[in-house]
Amino acid sequence: MRTAVASDTTADMLKSSALALLLIPAFISAQAIQPGKWDVTSTAVDLDIPGVPSFLLRMMKGRSKSERKCLDQSAANSGVAALLVPDPKAQCRVDSLRIADGRYSQTLTCPEKSGPPIQIKRAGTYDAMGFTGRLEMAGMTPKGPMNVVLDQKATHIDGACRG
Repeated sequence: MRTAVASDTTADMLKSSALALLLIPAFISAQAIQPGKWDVTSTAVDLDIPGVPSFLLRMMKGRSKSERKCLDQSAANSGVAALLVPDPKAQCRVDSLRIADGRYSQTLTCPEKSGPPIQIKRAGTYDAMGFTGRLEMAGMTPKGPMNVVLDQKATHIDGACRG
């Protein structure tokens, strides 16, 4: 009887340990990302900017712009959050950030030289290889409300950061 209890307890411990070992790599790989160079590419999906000629808006639609980010090991260990940090020059304030279960959402407020601040919402999915999502920006121009929608994708391009 005593042996049966011990083996049942051992079996339960082994099952729990096996389950924990299966879950840990999935959790780690969803959180940590590769250090090095990353490209965050933004592609214009929809542009409503009063005062900008419509032919220019049509030309800009579908165009992409990439921002290069270089993450050291410490930043990469913090996961996809390191890729969602706004450019310090923009002086944006992160109002909220939620990163969990392969999904992220973020809201930001960015000051303007004149007029009310720009409001930004980002949401999408992520994994150890980067993120894919949508950015929606709303603000006010002297000629009326502005709305911009961008698709974004972050991809790792190189393992080393060089000058």
